[in-house]
Amino acid sequence: MRHIATHLKRSIKDARITERGELMEYFCGKLNRERERDGLGSISMGRMGKMLEEIPTKDLYYIKKVCDDAQNFSKKFWYLLNPEKYEKATKNKFGKNTKLQ
Repeated sequence: MRHIATHLKRSIKDARITERGELMEYFCGKLNRERERDGLGSISMGRMGKMLEEIPTKDLYYIKKVCDDAQNFSKKFWYLLNPEKYEKATKNKFGKNTKLQ
């Protein structure tokens, strides 16, 4: 006969599965594979939760679809989370189009 704690742990784990948690695990898995290949540290579930806390679940499904269709999953994911960060890098610092003569 097994101890009652083995049955409780199993039932608690099954009860806490959510759509949002499954999407977070999916993103962590895909991103961490590419990060390990590049020599970077992996992203934990806690960190992923903090990054995605203000994004509604329906938008996470959109991000998943767009990233799956993209050529580079990781690059598209980070761009969709904060596009202003990447658009500022491509703008001219002084706001003018300068021509070299």
